[in-house]
Amino acid sequence: MKCVVDGNSKPSASSSPAPRRRFLALASVALAAPMLALARRSQASAAQPRALAFDHTHTGERLSITYALGDHYFPGALQALNRFLRDFRTGATHAIDPRLLDQLHLLRQVTRSTAPFQVISAYRSPATNQMLRNRSRGIASQSLHLQGQAIDIRLADVALGELRDAALSLRAGGVGYYRGPDFVHLDTGRVRRW
Repeated sequence: MKCVVDGNSKPSASSSPAPRRRFLALASVALAAPMLALARRSQASAAQPRALAFDHTHTGERLSITYALGDHYFPGALQALNRFLRDFRTGATHAIDPRLLDQLHLLRQVTRSTAPFQVISAYRSPATNQMLRNRSRGIASQSLHLQGQAIDIRLADVALGELRDAALSLRAGGVGYYRGPDFVHLDTGRVRRW
């Protein structure tokens, strides 16, 4: 927008819509560029094996596993992940949403992390969720942890705020930032943040 000022008048804005349209077009391209780059990277890696590595902070277990290739998920790998990401308090298992695994895979790519994900919590049984609700006001009664659609994690080589920002940039689901307990929550629900 062009602004004209002389000694006797107030600033006046040019009424031409062309500069504004040009600005909006450039802003749209600038905002879309990161998403397009991520989509291209996702397409390029679609034919590549997708692998994850985890350290469970409560059980001491470790798992490094290739779980998918392209559109094909390996059933044995998914079963191993369901067991690893079980409710560590009760031992109950549940199918983990493959979209959550893909979200974690993309998150490692975006952050360029070489560290395994440190798992604080993944699947939660109804009994565990109720016990946590009785102890704390911040636990949702219909938590996506109950459906195998949520995980609480951190990466040793990525600052927590950076991990949160990278997760938000994916726009793949909910992202919770817990500075005190030192973890980031990810889920495959609607895109939101807290």
